[in-house]
Amino acid sequence: MNPILAGTLLLLTTTALARSPCKPSVIGDLQMHSFQSIAYGEAQTLRVWLPPGYNEPANSQKKYPVFYLLDGQNAFDACTSFDRKNEWQVDETLTRLIAENRVEPIIVVGIDSGPRRIHQYSPYKDTVTRAKEPEPIGKQLPMYIGSEVVPYISARYRVTSDPGRTGIGGASTGGAAALYVLLNRLDLFSFGLIESPSLQIGNGQLLRDTSFLVLGPDRVYIGVGTTEFAGGGEQMAAKMRLSFDRLNAAGVKMSETLAANLKAAYVNQPDVRLVIEPNATHSQVSWARRFPAAITFLYGKDMRKQ
Repeated sequence: MNPILAGTLLLLTTTALARSPCKPSVIGDLQMHSFQSIAYGEAQTLRVWLPPGYNEPANSQKKYPVFYLLDGQNAFDACTSFDRKNEWQVDETLTRLIAENRVEPIIVVGIDSGPRRIHQYSPYKDTVTRAKEPEPIGKQLPMYIGSEVVPYISARYRVTSDPGRTGIGGASTGGAAALYVLLNRLDLFSFGLIESPSLQIGNGQLLRDTSFLVLGPDRVYIGVGTTEFAGGGEQMAAKMRLSFDRLNAAGVKMSETLAANLKAAYVNQPDVRLVIEPNATHSQVSWARRFPAAITFLYGKDMRKQ
């Protein structure tokens, strides 16, 4: 296609998307917050979903479990998600599970990512696929969340301060970032939801970080598909001089290794659930599909008895 024509079509498509109406898909009470981050020197957005009954007088003294989710714009509303089509359906899922008495009422805090997402989320440089990029600043994330986000939420909402009822999660680079925060802030978090983590960063450094854990988190859900790299992965495989099937198999193997490493922590031997979903891809659709099982594993009524 003529480069000028291709560029014109791209501009028209982008403009149409920007102007096309989108009906919000949020269910329940979602509060929006913006604050100026000291760590990043720029405004940050938080989305706080409150469970049914939070504002009832009978619950005015109740402290709620809390779950922090990276890439918060993808959690509740298709209109704000990366592709403006698919979201995690956190609000719909929790409304149903709480009503069914399968999950205790929890507060979910979506932490939005910005245009420098990979740079801010990656604790190590991705020498496998982004070797020419500058050194990322993801090692600041545990401090940012622990010193800015958690205190901000705690001052405004009735969230528990018990790390045994507090979790963090994310997907892709956000999954790797959530894992890094979890490992470095066990004083704040005991649960982790790690979806399709980008474990190639640091050429596998997060796998080495978890190889000899003294103390791990209490409970971790890890989800991965057998076709994570469908839709663009062929180019990545060619760049690595690998077959497409080999690349997908490596993604599964890395998640298997992560699960085994976490389970083998010397002190507490964490409860880890690894879900390998056949034909699932690296997408919001796959993460939303696995979310009900993941959040039930982490916050389910039956799990509290263990």
